[in-house]
Amino acid sequence: MRKLDLHCYPGTPEWVRSQGPFAAALAEYWNKPWDGRPEQDVVDDIRAAGMQALLVAFDIESIHEHSPAFPNHEVAAMRDRHPDVFVGAWAAVDPFKGDAALAEIERTAREDRVLGLHFHPIMGRYRVDSVELRPVFELMRDLNLVAMIDVGTTGMGAGLPGGLGSRIDDAHPIALDHLAADLPELTIIASHPGWPWVEEMTAVALHKGNVFWELSGWAPKYFPRS
Repeated sequence: MRKLDLHCYPGTPEWVRSQGPFAAALAEYWNKPWDGRPEQDVVDDIRAAGMQALLVAFDIESIHEHSPAFPNHEVAAMRDRHPDVFVGAWAAVDPFKGDAALAEIERTAREDRVLGLHFHPIMGRYRVDSVELRPVFELMRDLNLVAMIDVGTTGMGAGLPGGLGSRIDDAHPIALDHLAADLPELTIIASHPGWPWVEEMTAVALHKGNVFWELSGWAPKYFPRS
């Protein structure tokens, strides 16, 4: 059986820095340090597990100070350095960068050969069904890029006063339902089980033929019976 991690963070110190204030918050939530590891260590662990993976870029620069993006060309380069382990890459753009975000989508699709883009609505402070973000998804549709979108709560900022200003309902599955209905030619992958809206996410996945679902983040023993 081929084992493929569809949603793999590079895990290097540069990647951790791209999380800005969320990195220290998540380390506290996990009760262990999160400083990142050398690239080769990450690669060796995935290879030793007999797995392959798709890497994920990250960009929340316009919202959070001191959060330098982990750029798309870097995940593409990491993929190309280890082609036996990394079989693809997801780009990322901060959608609040406007025209610069659209230009980067076109560039990364053409030059980096990415499968699509990953979106983390809670950390980025947006909903994917907002009118403001529609040009991003229309361009992705036109370029035949897949949108992988986190749903449900996150450990990022969890337990801290105000959750570092994040709103968990930015990642409500109904936002994907609206996006899928408005752009039926856009392929969407919902990431994570979507708790506390697992029932809603199940309904969206069953109803919208252009929505798929990957369940990373939970061990199967925690899945609800439904």
